[in-house]
Amino acid sequence: MHLLRVQVPDFRGLKDIDITFEKDFFPKIFPLGSQNGGGKSTLLQLIFVLLHCSVDDDKKPFLQNLIQGFKVADGEDKKNLAIIDIWNGEKIVQIIFFACKNSFLKKSASLNVKIKNTEDITFYPVTQFKGMEKQIADLEAVNKSLTLSSHRLDTIKNIEDNEQRFDTAKKEFMWIQQLVSNSRVSALISVVNSKKNVSIKEIERFQDEIKYRLQEVENNLNNLKSTYGSCEEVWEKIIEHLTEKNMTYICNYSSGKNSNDQQNEALLCNLSNIDRKETNDFLNRLSEKIFLAAPSTQVFLFLDRSARELLFKSHSQTNEHYFDKIQKSKSQLKGFFTYDFLDVDLLIEAFKAAIDKDIKEARETRKYGNSYQTLVNELSFLLSCKTINIDKDLSGVNLKLEKNGETIELYPEDLSHGELKRLSIYLWLKFRNIEDAIVLMDEIEIAFHPDWQYQIISDLKEWTPSNQYILATHSYALCEALTPAHVKEIEPKLLKQQSNITNES
Repeated sequence: MHLLRVQVPDFRGLKDIDITFEKDFFPKIFPLGSQNGGGKSTLLQLIFVLLHCSVDDDKKPFLQNLIQGFKVADGEDKKNLAIIDIWNGEKIVQIIFFACKNSFLKKSASLNVKIKNTEDITFYPVTQFKGMEKQIADLEAVNKSLTLSSHRLDTIKNIEDNEQRFDTAKKEFMWIQQLVSNSRVSALISVVNSKKNVSIKEIERFQDEIKYRLQEVENNLNNLKSTYGSCEEVWEKIIEHLTEKNMTYICNYSSGKNSNDQQNEALLCNLSNIDRKETNDFLNRLSEKIFLAAPSTQVFLFLDRSARELLFKSHSQTNEHYFDKIQKSKSQLKGFFTYDFLDVDLLIEAFKAAIDKDIKEARETRKYGNSYQTLVNELSFLLSCKTINIDKDLSGVNLKLEKNGETIELYPEDLSHGELKRLSIYLWLKFRNIEDAIVLMDEIEIAFHPDWQYQIISDLKEWTPSNQYILATHSYALCEALTPAHVKEIEPKLLKQQSNITNES
């Protein structure tokens, strides 16, 4: 996959963005430069979330968070959010992401023929489905509980000992009161409790109340399922219409500023130069080939507003922490990575994988492989000849530095921020098997000396040359490691500075 072009007419601080990333350029590394406030981070997040989250319902809330407040103008039916051209190895596929109102659907003559009641032509059913599904599930649970309770009362009627029957029935009656909340049940319980005895006739009265409630629940269930079926039928016709037009529904979202506002607009996408039967497969493959790496101090607009607000609150005001929210989001967004510090678990995983590979080779060829030693050598080279190794119990890592004939033991915390970051990027790319992918990296130069800012271009080219990299940066040193044609800029453009580069690309 290769991102060829991205156009963003008007989103947050991004205005009239139109950037091309030539597929024939080598290396496939494109610095994206601007001064602070240019919107580089917003652009990378928008590209990532649109391409990574549009096909997975569990990820769509991140997309809804990001585009909340994106509003179609009054008097208009739709508004383009982004136009993205992708080279899939064979052809250029253009994806137009756009927001629209219900009026966008209502103006369709073919839909008006299929759905006679134009009031039913709306994007809202999809947001109502989950609510109705929960109501149906709740009513079915009540139905089941009431039926079981009635059976238990049948058992209680067979208890001959009056005291035991009363004690057992009393507990069941209290449970019934939670399910059948009316004055008759309350009155029956009061009578039973006052005389501390319960007759079979009184138990049967409770069973009668259960029957009334069951009938009520079944009526509500039937009505709700009928409504659900009607909405589903209308929605299927809407989806069929969109599919015929080569459009894909993504989600509803709120164009208001508050997260609890009604999800009154919908996000759709339109794909061109691809058969509509291939659309879902293409979008799924693309979602697996798009990655975002950024410092964890970044404001991630795809987190919900309450999470973002934690960045600007005192820790004494809340027990929650912004960085906890980031960690949770990383578990849900497999393409999202923060590279501030070394992920020791990832490093241990890499060592274990190398050991397993060597053992497998020994079993197959009777010669122990060199994957483990190769990994040690590569990591030592990255760390300027500091040797990194895994502990004997495979639970941690240790480092050694040979200096003036002396071996000095080190710990991960003895490494510089820049060393940790470079190592973490290497491990993320190599041992998550990120290949033939579009990798968006924000502020990659943070913590790097200008020489390393220049060197990271050669690193990426060497580590995983099949990837396309788009690097949001303020660094002129990094930009100078590539041809001027590789460098893309958005306003306000970078100011050229002197950089004492000692490396060569």
